[in-house]
Amino acid sequence: MEKWPYRSLTEGKRLHILQYKKRECPLKYKMAKEVTIKSIAKELDITPSTVSRALSNHRYISEETKRLVNEVATKLNYRANKVASSLRSGKTHTIGVLIPTAKINFFGNVMHGIESLANIHGYNVLIYHTNETHAQEVKGIEAFLAARVDGILVSVAKGTMDFSHFKEVQKSGVPIVFFDRANYDLGISSVVTDDCLGAFLATEHLIKQGYKNIAHAAGPMHIKLFSDRLVGYKDALRAYNMKVRKDLIYSGDASIEAGREAIRHFLSGKVPPDAVFADDFTALGAIKEIKEQKLKIPEDIGIIGFGNELFGEHITPTLSTIDQQTILMGKEAFRVLFQSIEQKNKFTSIASAKKTILKPIMIYRESSLKNK
Repeated sequence: MEKWPYRSLTEGKRLHILQYKKRECPLKYKMAKEVTIKSIAKELDITPSTVSRALSNHRYISEETKRLVNEVATKLNYRANKVASSLRSGKTHTIGVLIPTAKINFFGNVMHGIESLANIHGYNVLIYHTNETHAQEVKGIEAFLAARVDGILVSVAKGTMDFSHFKEVQKSGVPIVFFDRANYDLGISSVVTDDCLGAFLATEHLIKQGYKNIAHAAGPMHIKLFSDRLVGYKDALRAYNMKVRKDLIYSGDASIEAGREAIRHFLSGKVPPDAVFADDFTALGAIKEIKEQKLKIPEDIGIIGFGNELFGEHITPTLSTIDQQTILMGKEAFRVLFQSIEQKNKFTSIASAKKTILKPIMIYRESSLKNK
């Protein structure tokens, strides 16, 4: 007789291993509308609790028992009742992710990083697009809370000025973490790029290429990352004893059209720029407008972006930019959220909030290489 597969008698009745291996699953289970843990237990002549432990990979269940239970579960087409499981454990093993838009490759890469770790840890991911609006952001938060997600990841929409909905999440006890776009005043953990350093490196690169009048097409100043980039831009100019000129700073909404508007604004001034630093989409608009103005890039005007969007290496000229390590950002954001969920640390106070800062990486391409 084959060796008894249990480690202890507390696992239940002895499995009829040899008999089971010689027969097929009964038709009544194959045709059943719903296969339960009890169905599997009856088929193997063991207790439902043993089946439950085997399916959850309990350490006190032998490997042979786990193998047989999973084999029967597969043949019977068993599907775990996640609702019942979540009621017992208090977890849904689902997280919600709020992203401003799906049109930007940046957020696609971040999602790739989030989902890669979420899958490893057995978490499902719900995605909600806010379309850069406060109203949709609030609806997304409400939808996630109604779905009883275990945690929420958020990149704040451009249109958000009121952050009270995030405070409601904190009060509910659901862990929440910002990524890329954050508000540090709320005491919520965040994973961000060092935007100030990235802007400094981008501006410094233009200076070292010999550009003298460097402009900055900035984004909305109420969003921290854009205000940080403005600081980095100014710091680089001052570090090289260059004057910060207000007429060479234009604040838009970080879009292609904003790039066009910025170039028209700059070229209307008394001393137009010979280089422009902006986010990638604004930089793309700037390139389009510069070409329409019959100016050459990088000879007449150099351009450097921020974000390393996919189009940057496929346009003419190719776009120099700052890479934000987006996949790593997604992984780190999930890691921080997962720790909060597992450790029951809700990070509801400023003192306990964690701030993870990723290093920006320069990518040199044609648009800024005046001195090739």
